[in-house]
Amino acid sequence: MKTICLIGAFDTKGVEYAFVREQILARGHAVFTVDTGIMGSTDLFPVDVQAYEVAQAGGGSLEQLRKRKDRGEAMKVMCAGAPAIIKSLYDDRMIDGIIGMGGTGGTAVVTSAMRALPVGMPKVCVSTAAAGDVGVYVGTKDITMIPSIVDVAGINRISRVIFSRAAGAICGMVETDISESSGDKPVIAASMFGNTTPCVNICVANLSTEGYEVLVFHATGTGGKTMESLVREGLVEAVLDITTTEWADTVCGGVFDAGSERLDAAGQMGIPHLIVPGCVDMANFGGMDTVPEKYKKGNRTFYEWTPSVTLMRTDKEENEKMGKVFAEKANAAKGPVAFLIPLRGVSILDGDNQPFCDRGADKAMFDAVKANLRKGVEVVEMDNNINDPEFAAKAVEMMLALIKQRKARPHPRRVLD
Repeated sequence: MKTICLIGAFDTKGVEYAFVREQILARGHAVFTVDTGIMGSTDLFPVDVQAYEVAQAGGGSLEQLRKRKDRGEAMKVMCAGAPAIIKSLYDDRMIDGIIGMGGTGGTAVVTSAMRALPVGMPKVCVSTAAAGDVGVYVGTKDITMIPSIVDVAGINRISRVIFSRAAGAICGMVETDISESSGDKPVIAASMFGNTTPCVNICVANLSTEGYEVLVFHATGTGGKTMESLVREGLVEAVLDITTTEWADTVCGGVFDAGSERLDAAGQMGIPHLIVPGCVDMANFGGMDTVPEKYKKGNRTFYEWTPSVTLMRTDKEENEKMGKVFAEKANAAKGPVAFLIPLRGVSILDGDNQPFCDRGADKAMFDAVKANLRKGVEVVEMDNNINDPEFAAKAVEMMLALIKQRKARPHPRRVLD
């Protein structure tokens, strides 16, 4: 028997939650309930964590929230309290999975709690918003979003089916035991883009023969965020950051912005981190019509990667800014960190005589890294393009050397729950 957490606004969705609860109990599992409703509660089933406790955990008072009737304030408090409550339950091993339901507001609170849980912990959310862009709700976690089809408002011939299937889904998830294989290898996370694929493929093959499992993350904003998240969860031994292009989008306002915390996690966790300025020559936009006018009016170089992807060559100023940021990130690292720099192009398009070839812009970044880096951080420059086999071989050599430095203080591994 497993324990499934039922979380949501029981004051307005009590009937629906009571139905799901009965479905779970009928499968032989226990239910732990967490109420996030502001205006009332329910007498349809026992509540284990009351709404006032969630509010307190979020730094607020349920009584004050009710008096003020400010929905925005209430959402902010409950979105802060729910993750704290759920993370505590998980840490105390009181729950094995979690399910919630709601409209946009309810979904925001429920998924804020789910995002506090590690990857691998079963999470299901039935939502009116599930048919649209759910990135804001899912973040970097493995939340299963199920469209409610009709509003979460009563039990009818449609909702009965959806809620039953959702209850079956969470039960099936918690019933599936996943144990760590004795053959599991230590994990290295690597970042990749279309323009660095040849390099990363060689690195993956060579590191695999050295006894490592390499998880590759596509540097599309979400990919970088997900990689950083898994590093923070302690699931990664080292980071082979071949493709740091997301910082170009952060600087230029591109669509693959991974946020200002990109490049932080490995250093904060004290694990080996090899940083390569891969694809920092390009900021990503949608079709040409999505490129900001300020860039169209300037003397910028564009490349249509696909009809829906337009790449813009970064300039000297943008590259210098990235170089300073990269150095700051490395300076703050608590573990082994080093740079590997390709002098003949940071991408396929930056190769000799290619559309983005601009050695002046490249040099602006490389010089900024070296000028701002603390003493003791190794910087290796190679007269190669990033995708040359020799460069990939050097990346593997340096990655293994950084791991060897770290072995004096082994990084604890975690198993996906």
